[in-house]
Amino acid sequence: QVQLVESGGGLVQAGGSLRLSCAASRHTFRWYPMGWFRQAPGKEREFVAAITWNGDSTYYADSVKARFTISRDNAKNMVYLQMNSLKPEDTAVYYCAARLDYRGSYAYSAEYDYNDWGQGTQVTVSS
Repeated sequence: QVQLVESGGGLVQAGGSLRLSCAASRHTFRWYPMGWFRQAPGKEREFVAAITWNGDSTYYADSVKARFTISRDNAKNMVYLQMNSLKPEDTAVYYCAARLDYRGSYAYSAEYDYNDWGQGTQVTVSS
């Protein structure tokens, strides 16, 4: 099991930027694919972005493509989500997730693909 803690959320105006961070508790995190999801009020949780264990492949939801960037620093046990050109519809609680798949070479986009989840961080974009 990997404990995950998100941070970096907050209130930002439309067009602004935020960088979310996800800290993992285990150094073995570096071998696992990671993902970001979000859940807006009254809606189901949805996929945002994913990255392979070594960062050589990423995958994005169409709604965030070209605005958001997922990255990781395995030496620091960290995953990041850089969010630019934010829109009010990006308002949600953002979660990072880990798939306990050693050297997983695929960027997974389904919730059921992931084993461990963080508690989430709130992002609010005002118009």
